[in-house]
Amino acid sequence: MANSAAETVIGAVVLAVAGGFLVYAAQTADINFRGSYELVAQFRKADGLSSGADVRVSGVKVGTVRSLSLDRDTFQARAVLAIEQTVRIPDDSAATIASEGLLGGAHIAIQPGGSDFMLEPGEEFAFTQGSVNIMDLIGRAISGGAE
Repeated sequence: MANSAAETVIGAVVLAVAGGFLVYAAQTADINFRGSYELVAQFRKADGLSSGADVRVSGVKVGTVRSLSLDRDTFQARAVLAIEQTVRIPDDSAATIASEGLLGGAHIAIQPGGSDFMLEPGEEFAFTQGSVNIMDLIGRAISGGAE
């Protein structure tokens, strides 16, 4: 009987630890339960960007990159962004792929425009800027900017 009680206690401890891990994972994953809408941005170059990357306005996370694919007609990277329902983006805003630092990952930074009209769900950014390759910049600095 003592053996059965010990197994029950150990099982309860394992379940409690597993529950703690689930709560921790849900908090650190920054899961958005408020709802979102999709916007599209096309970039000539999307180095370092991946699905799940942050979308930020003024450094504040307002969404994530839902998917990244190749537009087979234009050969541009097509990013589908999930933006929080409470955040409205002016239709003359620009989407830029920015880096976290020299070795960090990439995210999409949105520079809000001044328009009174907002992008509607499913619409596309008119102004985008792709990623900048750090090795290209270093090569240009070493060569003095000569091509």
